[in-house]
Parts: sequence; C-alpha cells; structure tokens
Amino acid sequence: MGILTRMRAFIDVVEASGFSAASRKTGRSKALLSKHVRELEDSLGVLLLNRSTRQLSLTEAGHIYYQRAQEILLEMTDLQDSVTAVNAVMRGRIKISAPHPFADAPIGQSLIDFCAAYPDITLDIHLEDRFVDLIEEGIDLAIRITKLDDSSLIARQLMPVHSVVCASPALIARLGEPKRPEDLRNQPCLIDRNNRSFNHWTFMLADGSELSVAVTGSIEVNSPNITRSAAIAGLGFARMPYFVAEDAIKSGELKPVLEDYQVTGMGVYAVFPHRRYLPARVRLLLDYLAQWFRDYQVAHPQS
Repeated sequence: MGILTRMRAFIDVVEASGFSAASRKTGRSKALLSKHVRELEDSLGVLLLNRSTRQLSLTEAGHIYYQRAQEILLEMTDLQDSVTAVNAVMRGRIKISAPHPFADAPIGQSLIDFCAAYPDITLDIHLEDRFVDLIEEGIDLAIRITKLDDSSLIARQLMPVHSVVCASPALIARLGEPKRPEDLRNQPCLIDRNNRSFNHWTFMLADGSELSVAVTGSIEVNSPNITRSAAIAGLGFARMPYFVAEDAIKSGELKPVLEDYQVTGMGVYAVFPHRRYLPARVRLLLDYLAQWFRDYQVAHPQS
C-alpha cells in the first residue's frame, strides 16, 4: 500500500467530515479508511485528526498536511493527464467566450483551425462584447482584446495589438487633423468600453514616456465594430485594433491620425479562471493558440 493511497484516504475523510460519510462517498469501508489514516499518522509520527464519538477535527499538523496533500495529489493528477494526453485522443467540450471583433477578424480563424486539427474536441463558442464572469458563467477560456489588469484571472498574451486612432476623411476635413494627442481633448471621440481605461487613451511619446489623454464623446459602446461604423459615419475619432479598422482604412472610409504616436497597452489575451490545474484539452488549446499567433505575427507584422 502506497503513501498516495493513505493520503487520499485522509483527504476523503477530512472533506467528508468523518469516516462514515467518507465511506458512503467513496465506497470503501469505514474500517479500511480508518486503517489508512492510522498508518499515515504512524508513518509521520504525528496525530492528524482529533477523534471523538461525535466529531472529528484537524490538529495543527493535520491542517498543514491537508493543504500540502491536496496540492500533491493535484500535481499527480496533472502529471498523469499530461503524460496520457501525449498518446490519447483528446475529447470533450471547451466553453469559450470571445468578442465579436475577434471572430470577425482574420485571427478568428485560429479557432476554426483548432477544430480542424482536433475534431473530437467541441468548442462551445459564445460571442459577446462584454467582460463575462468566467467562474459564474462556467467559461473555460475567454479571449479578450484589451489592456488586461484583472489580477483575479490568469492570462496568457497571444499577441500584442497595434491600435490606431482614425476618423472619416469628412470629419477630418471639417474639424481638422489632430497634430498631438492632447488635441483630442477638444474633439468628439467614440468610446469603446471594452477597454478598462476607455475614456483615457494612452500614447507613447518620442522620449519613451506615456501620455494619457482624457476623451469624451456622444457615443459609448462595448463593441469595436459599432465604434468603427460610427467613425465611418463621421461621428468622431475612434481608437480600435488595427485589424478592426484595416479594411476601412484600405478602402479610404477611415484615415489614421497621430501615426507618430504609438497607442499602447492592448493585446489579445487568453484568460482563464484563477486555478492552477487546467483540463488537458484546455491546455492543448492554449498551446495551439500560442503557436498559431506566433505564426500569424510573422506573416502579419502590422497587426
């Protein structure tokens, strides 16, 4: 009998709050669980559980052992998943949240390519231009195009995003072209609330410092696509990822401004709940996306 068997028995008893409940939950006899825990204590030379006829509680050493034992068993499970995944056929469902601009842009092809490569994995894709609560809504992974600063989540940057400030030629002819970022303070701007600093646009200056400019406008929306449409209609200056504006810029519907000032802080991120261990299929998707976006950046350096 191995140490892991005793460790699992101990954790089962603690989490069930008793030997009888753990027996019903695991299907192992109460006597066998008690034997495993007693042998674990004997091997450690410490008492892990305070036992009485009515209740069971952890000793100080038991608290320490319980926390570390949980981590060790999770690591063992993670290791087993990683090794068996090498030869196993990946299966299952991954629930993904992504903004419409991601799916509409060429980079949305990354998810299609993954599905083609792993047909036994189902991608349940939810397109919505808002910050979803990953834990509450049961999301395995979210794609976000933003300046990410939420420390409660784990994020992996897939690609930095080149953003552009642009407007319709008609609006520029009427109001004049801004020469410095500060000039936007007195101009109508279109606000995309998907960026957490939505009403402060940050620019990189020639000396490497950053300048944050407060902007206002008559439209605030959580969709870069609507922001682009409003900009084409001449309703204001807009800041958006270049890949969102690219077609309109090439057609002449939008004109970039302030091109000497880099718009900073945006990226495409894969975000997942703050948990240490991911299902192997989600880890596979993360690794696949990371490689896909590395290849994409080589082919599309301006994006």
